[in-house]
Amino acid sequence: MNRIRASLPVLACAALLMLTACGGEDEAPTAGGSPSATPPSAATSASPAPPTADAADAVSDKELCQSAKQASDKMKEDLVAAVSSGSEPSPALFQKILSGLQNEVTRVAATGAADSKVVAALEQFGAEAGKAANATDPAAAADNPAFEKAGASLTKACKAAGVNVTF
Repeated sequence: MNRIRASLPVLACAALLMLTACGGEDEAPTAGGSPSATPPSAATSASPAPPTADAADAVSDKELCQSAKQASDKMKEDLVAAVSSGSEPSPALFQKILSGLQNEVTRVAATGAADSKVVAALEQFGAEAGKAANATDPAAAADNPAFEKAGASLTKACKAAGVNVTF
């Protein structure tokens, strides 16, 4: 129990530092919504990444980062709700949050161009979130250098796309 209690602040801090807002002020919806290249399903870290969009249909890197912001905001809301509930968050809750993050980041990556550095960073970040989600102790698994490195790579890719963000 103490390990989970100690893991919660570590996961929350790491996640909030790595997954803060993309910084885009434009919250205007795009015409027709964002396309989804894959049907909604529970992806696992062992499954191959979905194909990315054709160059003509690809979402811009800035839009990818703004979509990642929405996934980040959802995850932060879930973490805050878990911490605020007053009860000890379970590994299943962390698994659900990280799995949802993985699914959304992978979906967002599928809408970008295959040669995009943001897409590559999103895919790596999604893979690390999936690994943590599938671990016996997801909170502890999310607190690792590979997850942090994937977040730093995504931050760097979004900054190059003109979006200041910290993942």
